[in-house]
Amino acid sequence: MSLPVVILGAGGHARVLLEALRSASRQVAGIVDADPARIGETVMGVLVIGTDEKVFDFRTNEIELVNGIGSVASTAKRVELFAAFKAHGYRFATVVHPSAVIASDAELAEGAQIMAGAVIQAGASIGMNSIVNTRAAVDHDCRIGAGVHIAPGVTLSGDVRVDDDVHIGTGATVIQGVHISGKSVVGAGSVVLRDVPGGVTVYGVPAREARK
Repeated sequence: MSLPVVILGAGGHARVLLEALRSASRQVAGIVDADPARIGETVMGVLVIGTDEKVFDFRTNEIELVNGIGSVASTAKRVELFAAFKAHGYRFATVVHPSAVIASDAELAEGAQIMAGAVIQAGASIGMNSIVNTRAAVDHDCRIGAGVHIAPGVTLSGDVRVDDDVHIGTGATVIQGVHISGKSVVGAGSVVLRDVPGGVTVYGVPAREARK
């Protein structure tokens, strides 16, 4: 039997996750948020029960956590929060919206989030704490690292490798066999035709590295 979940964060991504959790019949015990002013609010009928420290009122075997922090360009805050609670022994739920299509041999690591209408094809793997957002497509044999955000409408062709902490913006397309190295950002709507080095931002059609 699945444990109840506590959602970290009360913003837009948290609301999308809440809908996915309800669609999958997961029990939500509450929401926590870093802003103490939000305590006592309700988000889609679920109470904000405290700040992040409220999680420690629950034993590690009583709940699972859901990382409700989204990312726009940088995944750093989301990655930091995940690591902090993992260090205290908490486990993160893997969230899959019922409308997502996932191949029988695809691999989803702890804390992966697969949102409505997403497609994960044969042989693909999604790393810990990564998001495959609304209607994104991850084709065969792609390898997605930890802490990655694949934004809504992204298309990854077959055998793409995405290293840790990468953000791929809304509607971007990555052709087959490309390797995107860690901590890089792919701008929204870009078309990536060649490998992307680590720690850079690329954008455009075709995608090119942004000038510093």
